[in-house]
Amino acid sequence: MAVRMDALDRKILAELQEDASQSLDEIAKKVGSSKTPVWNRIRKLREAGVIGHQTVILDPMALGLEACFFVLIRTSEHDAEWQRNFLDTLLARPEVLEAHRLAGEIDYILKVRVQNARAYDVFYQALISEVRIFNVTALLSMEEIKSTTRLPI
Repeated sequence: MAVRMDALDRKILAELQEDASQSLDEIAKKVGSSKTPVWNRIRKLREAGVIGHQTVILDPMALGLEACFFVLIRTSEHDAEWQRNFLDTLLARPEVLEAHRLAGEIDYILKVRVQNARAYDVFYQALISEVRIFNVTALLSMEEIKSTTRLPI
């Protein structure tokens, strides 16, 4: 169920999405309010689950993780044990940034970030040794055109 928010809440959230390291004073000034009401609204938004944990965004290229693969997985297995094993395997692999179960011909899509094609092959070999998979297709991203964590609020 969606949380009820007004325009000020949305402005605060937009500022936090832009740069969560801003001080309360900076946010309050930008949204046209004072520090205490902004703090109270942020606290309420956290309590309501609108604001989750905070983190920093790292530059994968600066860290040598230059290859981004989108991995399309088709499986002939759909029982609970296989799904549990697959989930456990994905959770244990730090290269997997995102995993989605899909409707349609492809069962799952993974976003995998590694150093290069050789590192992807190491990931792939480990994956197929741990989980039975019918078909795997890897697509190498040639250029990241848009990437954001900002939600359209």
